[in-house]
Amino acid sequence: MMGPAHSLSGAAAWLGVGAATTAAGEPMPWPVLLVGALICAGAALAPDLDHKAATISRSFGPVSKRLCEIVDKLSYAVYKATRKPGDPRRSGGHRTLTHTWLWAVLIGGGASVLAITGGRWAVLAILFVHMVLAIEGLLWRATRGAGSDVLVWLLAATSSWILADILDQPGHGAAWLFTSPGQEYLWLGLPIVLGALVHDIGDALTVSGCPILWPIPVGRKRWYPLGPPKAMRFRAGSWVELKVLMPAFMVLGGVGCAAALNVI
Repeated sequence: MMGPAHSLSGAAAWLGVGAATTAAGEPMPWPVLLVGALICAGAALAPDLDHKAATISRSFGPVSKRLCEIVDKLSYAVYKATRKPGDPRRSGGHRTLTHTWLWAVLIGGGASVLAITGGRWAVLAILFVHMVLAIEGLLWRATRGAGSDVLVWLLAATSSWILADILDQPGHGAAWLFTSPGQEYLWLGLPIVLGALVHDIGDALTVSGCPILWPIPVGRKRWYPLGPPKAMRFRAGSWVELKVLMPAFMVLGGVGCAAALNVI
């Protein structure tokens, strides 16, 4: 799928989690619902760090472009080193390492560790990165054009500072889910894991499928392209994505948000 659909699906997924926790009698504080949805929307773009033409590659200027090149080469090297006889030969690393459940868990776990060990500045850095990606994905029409990058970064930095201040207030979510001393913001890794997995599931619906299960082998393949029957798949950017899935994600997100806030 394309960036906007990935971001919408990520936000909708976290709002759905919020609805589920409310239904279970443990509602999220509203700042956790808001911040988690934005982080998840941003994290749903991150697996495409292996593609130089993806939204994330241009979100942070030369830094993200260079990082995309490095991740692409790393992913390709891992693919070559771990492929089985049934896996096809390929010339790049797109939709390999960064599109797996293991990558999602490692990135989310790393963010959680960074959040609880790095203090406020680490939390702000995690928020800033994902706010930039969320703005690029959700407001993609407004962020196109010369000079928009600096405005996006300023908006992301400002919103990250404000949201961190809100979360730090008693009962507003810094210690949500993990309540022991020193575990504040440990939950930040959860929307990151969810966003990456939602991205992978979205890509699995497209023609090429997605090797979500790696490194678990399936038959003669270790990089098995998981997905529905081919007749049910679609091309990225097709009318199915634009006219069906994106509106569906908006509706599901709205319903999830309303249920999470006990509006319905």
